[in-house]
Order: sequence, then structure tokens, then C-alpha cells
Amino acid sequence: MKAASKILNTFAYGAIAPLRNLIIGLLLVPATLQAETITIAALGDSLTAGYGLPQSDGFVPQLQAWLDANGVDATVLNAGVSGDTTAGGLSRADWTLTPDVDAMIVTLGGNDFLRGIDPDNSKANLSAILAKGQSAGVEMLLVGLTVSSNYGPEYQAAFQGMYPELSKEFDVPLFPDFFAGMTEGRDMAEARATLLQADGIHPNKEGVALIVEAIGPAVADLAERAASR
Repeated sequence: MKAASKILNTFAYGAIAPLRNLIIGLLLVPATLQAETITIAALGDSLTAGYGLPQSDGFVPQLQAWLDANGVDATVLNAGVSGDTTAGGLSRADWTLTPDVDAMIVTLGGNDFLRGIDPDNSKANLSAILAKGQSAGVEMLLVGLTVSSNYGPEYQAAFQGMYPELSKEFDVPLFPDFFAGMTEGRDMAEARATLLQADGIHPNKEGVALIVEAIGPAVADLAERAASR
């Protein structure tokens, strides 16, 4: 009887031990294969930097809060410099694209327009930035701008047209207008009066919130593409 019990116990141990080891192994897998947080560099000018606003109210902090609230595991780095043109952005692209960066938002061109810079020059700078991003192996989102006809319709068309042209050339998703969340479905005069700071150029806290709400899903897609690389 004791011999039979010993054989039974040996069989049971032999069957259960591998199963136990398998379960332990499965429990350890998430710890070793956890998805890493995606790091997104937001390369831009004062619109990205959060000019004129408390730090927590700027574009990057509000975008970060939106991503967190929507369960997107990503950290956004503020690589915005007030006053920067596309040339300035290009000069900073290499050190912005550190090995830790998985994706990049490119929001540049506003100061080029304000200074009347030739759109061909702006396009060449943006092209070089996107080329650097591709060489670094990061996913990118290009953000365009809708501008006035202050310098004439030809300038306006060339400036606005460079964004979709570059998007197609580099096969990079385009968010057509940084200010889309502020202007869509709203009277322009009212939007300027209620959603811009006193300078009439930069969005206030409420304006940034609307901008983030509109662009947030595109940034979430950017993070997802970067995570799947």
C-alpha cells in the first residue's frame, strides 16, 4: 500500500512540477517583456514651446495630459523654441533626435510666414528635417498651417501647399492645420477674441485645449506606430 502511494505521489509531482514551472514562467513574462513608454519629441516654435502661458498650460503639458487621460503610454518632450524658423528647427534636429526618441512631431513654419521667407526655403528646411527623422528611424507627424494672403495668393498657395507635398514625398502623416481645433465650426472673429492671447497670435489656455483635443488622436496614432516598429 505504501509503495502504491509512493508511486502515485511521484507521478503527481512529475506531472505538476512542469505545470508549476510553466505558470511561474508565464507570470515572469510581463516583467521582462513590458512595453516601453514611447518618447515623442515635439520639434517646433513658440506654439509648441507654450509662449506666454504658465508651464502647465502650454501645448506639450496639455498634450501630455490628454495622452495620459486616453491611456496612451507616451512621454512628450518639449523641443519648441520661441522665434524659431524652419532653419532653426533644422539646426536643432540632430540633437533633438537622441537615441531615446521614438517619434517626432514637426510643427514649424509660422515664423517663416511672419518674416515672409520664401516658401521654397522653408520647404527645403522641412524636407531636411524629415530626412533626418527617417535616417534616425523615428515615426513622424508633420503639422501644417493655414495662413493669410498677406503676401499674395501665390505665396499663400506655395506656403500651405508645401506641407501636403512633403507629407506625400516622405510618406509621413499630416495634420493639416495646427489651429484646426480652434477654428473649426467657429466664427473667426470670435475665435481670435476669445481663444488667443493679447498678441493676437498665440493661443491662450482654452485655445490650446481645443488644439490638443483636435490633434490628440493623430499623436496617439503616432505613438502606436512607434510602438509597433
